[in-house]
Amino acid sequence: MSTDDLLAYLDSSPSPWHAVASAVDRLEAAGFEQVAENATWRPVDRGYVVRGGALVAWSHPSHSHTAWPFRIVGAHTDSPCLRIKPRPDTGLLGWRQLAVEIYGGVLLNSWLDRDLGIAGRIVLRDGSTRDVLVREAIARVPQLAIHLDRDVNDKGLQLDKQQHLTPIWGTGLPAEGDFASWLGDRIEVAPTEIAWWDLCLFDITPAAIIGADKSLIASARLDNQLSCWAATNALITAPQSRQHTSVVALFDHEEVGSESSTGAAGPLLATILERLATGVGADRDGFHRVLAGSSCISADNAHAVHPNYPERHEPGHRPIVNLGPAIKVNANQRYATSAETAVLFQQACERADVPWQVFVSRNNMPCGSTIGPITATALGIPTVDIGVPQLSMHSARELCGVHDPQFLTRALAAYFSG
Repeated sequence: MSTDDLLAYLDSSPSPWHAVASAVDRLEAAGFEQVAENATWRPVDRGYVVRGGALVAWSHPSHSHTAWPFRIVGAHTDSPCLRIKPRPDTGLLGWRQLAVEIYGGVLLNSWLDRDLGIAGRIVLRDGSTRDVLVREAIARVPQLAIHLDRDVNDKGLQLDKQQHLTPIWGTGLPAEGDFASWLGDRIEVAPTEIAWWDLCLFDITPAAIIGADKSLIASARLDNQLSCWAATNALITAPQSRQHTSVVALFDHEEVGSESSTGAAGPLLATILERLATGVGADRDGFHRVLAGSSCISADNAHAVHPNYPERHEPGHRPIVNLGPAIKVNANQRYATSAETAVLFQQACERADVPWQVFVSRNNMPCGSTIGPITATALGIPTVDIGVPQLSMHSARELCGVHDPQFLTRALAAYFSG
């Protein structure tokens, strides 16, 4: 898949639900079949399940009636952002504003002075759902003028999450029901029919290739929709293995701890793996034998070395953009990588002729985590944490190398087919 396809995926995926829909479009074009969780399953060689902002897809050995070990690639569809509250109509002093809740570890200052659209889903009173995408400049969080904050450049910007991140979306007096009425008009639904919503604000600036040498990608949600795109395309393009079942698991809620029905700490993946194994004749003991022979790659972006802050990085482990995905290591198990699983990914890279790097945090710098340790703990499957190096992680707009997404896709395809 081309870089243009990645940019299209990012632009069409301003929320977890849209990220899943974007992956489904690609899967169905490749012949994958949707399977309902509440149906009796029949063997499907290439299928997928959707649950909210999560997706699990698989590719069995063709026409196989044997439970093979799984090769799994996990990623997550959600990104830090501003979520619209259930009662959003607020404001004062002639400004209409939207009450928002901070979702995940937002780099707060990056959301200032950006043109924001609205995306997500609504639930109607009849129980049906509908995706929402308003790709227009609807809201904006204005920064305080420097004339009123003279020390900001010397002492740094201080933002209160409750007081300073409330976006403006109009002028006049706020009134309860304003937002619901506006939303109903935009999506051609009577406001009284909207029962609930899960809506995000997003920067409407399109993803772009930038740099004088066109070597970089700037976009929202590179963490971690880049990995979702790479995993989905690797599953589609990799030859079907004769010795294992290839699986992609795109989870929601990683940025807030993964503890949900669609998160990695929930039972979604384990349930689907068991149904895939028992659907071709495995009993409970057989399912656990399958798990014992399985492996997992947790694909979530890594920190590239920042040229303005090189002292924030471990001197011997500084990933550089466009030099391949990084194997992420943490002895305290914030990443699930072991010596054996590191070699597993290294060998996949070598088969695909893909360069690879290593990331380790400084001892005096707290290390983030991923779905890797959660999946490894829940399933007992050996797991390696890897990811494309990037800058500005958790910003409203992030930066990575233009070649690394292709490197990652090729490495994951080699893992699936090897």
